[in-house]
Amino acid sequence: MILNNHKEKSADLSLWALAAQKLMEEQKQTWSLLKNNYDGLAGVVVRDLEIDGINIVIQNNPVRIISTSADVSDATINKRPCFLCLNNLPAEQKALEYGKHYLILCNPYPIFEEHFTIVHKKHIPQNITANFDDMLDISEKLGFRFSLFYNGPRCGASAPDHLHFQAASKRILPIENDVLQLKKSDEKNIIRSDGLEITFIEEYLRFGFLLESDSKSELLQAFKLFIRSFKNISKPDEEPMVNIISLFEKERWQVFIFPRRLHRPKQYFAKGENQIVISPAAVDMGGLIVLPRQEDYEKIKSTDITDIYSQVTITKEYFEYLKNKFVAAYKA
Repeated sequence: MILNNHKEKSADLSLWALAAQKLMEEQKQTWSLLKNNYDGLAGVVVRDLEIDGINIVIQNNPVRIISTSADVSDATINKRPCFLCLNNLPAEQKALEYGKHYLILCNPYPIFEEHFTIVHKKHIPQNITANFDDMLDISEKLGFRFSLFYNGPRCGASAPDHLHFQAASKRILPIENDVLQLKKSDEKNIIRSDGLEITFIEEYLRFGFLLESDSKSELLQAFKLFIRSFKNISKPDEEPMVNIISLFEKERWQVFIFPRRLHRPKQYFAKGENQIVISPAAVDMGGLIVLPRQEDYEKIKSTDITDIYSQVTITKEYFEYLKNKFVAAYKA
């Protein structure tokens, strides 16, 4: 059921964030499953780890076992009904209509106290290449309060067959607060051109790129270059593995891009005490490690986290390749 058909009014972008908050309040009153899971966040435990000066937050969140351990093989996906399609949503779930193509839903299995899923009305595959423009638009409209996440179909999306994004309160991920640290004092890892600033994320346990601009066209052009270059070193006929976090603040986008080489680390498949049930997605790449099992939360160490990041991020060689593509295109 569509709860609202919210239309943009003037330049007051806060309306979208306020409408999403109102939806959440109403869903907590009418949907017991959702209310119980959000109430359960009060019992979720977290702890901080500092690894080589980098802050990592670890969260033990039992309700996330569904997403973390989801079977996303083609055989399983083709057998099950899509849980993001409008006709398959629970009767209690309401939606906020966003434009012509998207619905904003409250995520019933939250990581955060405010956690939304933005789904396409049509059952089309997860694909950022054709929909990065939409991601920038949505992050702008929700940017008064929320950040937007994208998980690629082979690196974190539990519904790779249905295009969707996720949103949560801004500045809740460690990396969102580490921008100055990422830029460093000598600025040797930054290039600037025509209103676009690109920061190469290195010496941060995982490799990535930070694109910043107040021009959507500049961001689209830079992202097109990134995807085209990443496709050259990825499996043909598949979307390159990528996680993205997008913020909009003070009329400017900040887009964190994490190229991936592996969906799940070896610890996920290990047996007995060596197993750690972790399936890194955008949130984890942003510095918040989500662990559904208490035993994993209690035993995970800094060395485990460093090892997991090293497995799922791209290699140094591939990072340098992508970095050089940006340098060649934008370095004055």
